[in-house]
Amino acid sequence: MLIKPFSTTGIGSLPYTDPGEACRNVLETFDIPFWPQLPRLSFREWMIPQYSEGMPYVKIDPKKETICIDRSKSDELERFYESYEDNSRIAISEDYAKGLHTFLRIVKQRFKFLKGHITGPLTFTLGLKDTEGRLVYFDEELREIALMLLKAKIRWQIDVLKQFADEVIIFIDEPILSALGSSAYLGVNPGEAMRLIEETANTVKEAGGISGIHCCGNADWPSVLKSSVDILNFDAYGYFDALSIYHSEVRGFLEKGGYLAWGIVPTTDAIKDESFYSIKKRFSYGIEKLSKSIPSDLILSRMILTPSCGTGSRSIEETEKIFQLLIRMEEAFA
Repeated sequence: MLIKPFSTTGIGSLPYTDPGEACRNVLETFDIPFWPQLPRLSFREWMIPQYSEGMPYVKIDPKKETICIDRSKSDELERFYESYEDNSRIAISEDYAKGLHTFLRIVKQRFKFLKGHITGPLTFTLGLKDTEGRLVYFDEELREIALMLLKAKIRWQIDVLKQFADEVIIFIDEPILSALGSSAYLGVNPGEAMRLIEETANTVKEAGGISGIHCCGNADWPSVLKSSVDILNFDAYGYFDALSIYHSEVRGFLEKGGYLAWGIVPTTDAIKDESFYSIKKRFSYGIEKLSKSIPSDLILSRMILTPSCGTGSRSIEETEKIFQLLIRMEEAFA
């Protein structure tokens, strides 16, 4: 795996409701194109519902925008076990990912890299409740079923994207990592959390992909950096200092072949006041600070540029500003 330094890619969610427009924008903008998630188009394209298809007991009400586990459907678990094999593939249908299926129809050339994404097992199981309000994570069997489901969707996704790319990158989206340790998630065992992430990353690799993890907040960076993920995508705009204190772990991650994907362009309200020059200044500060403990050529050679998170909550105008700032950053530093 050799990714050109300062290559650009995105996180996933976009504010468009026209899948074709979203796909064309991605293909025209990024060095590493990705299929767009379109949460404004359908509730089924939100983070949890999008990958829930095939989960035993799952019940979705798109009109009310609710999703839960309803155990009254008594035989679904048995049917899941009967149909699942070690290398199972479970598709993400067009009803749940119009951006993905439109992307597959539009792509006409072969790329060196394409990027897909999966909601991470922690975020998935800590974001999905049963009808009693209990989080799926705290049901050991359903937690494992969810992991099996996500693994199967990773394998399927890599298969379909490899039709158009030499290499497929899959980002494991784990925004919930930033909340672990808070009062709401005190029952989450750190070792179990990392097991789930590690198994997911290993599935990406076993299926022939490159594994990345995205966290748009703070996290237990030493544990993540010691994991088997190939790419760490972090919010470099808002949380660079929180990561940089672990410079020895960052150096070890880069030296073993890992890449840091710097989410340097904000996708929060901060984008309204930012310019190319202010982003460039912030980015240069980060490189300079990290270079005090890590060789600058190592940092710069293992560099990917992204927005800090998805842009699904921003306007189309703001999204285009974010994309253009990212392009200018690549032009300035590559």
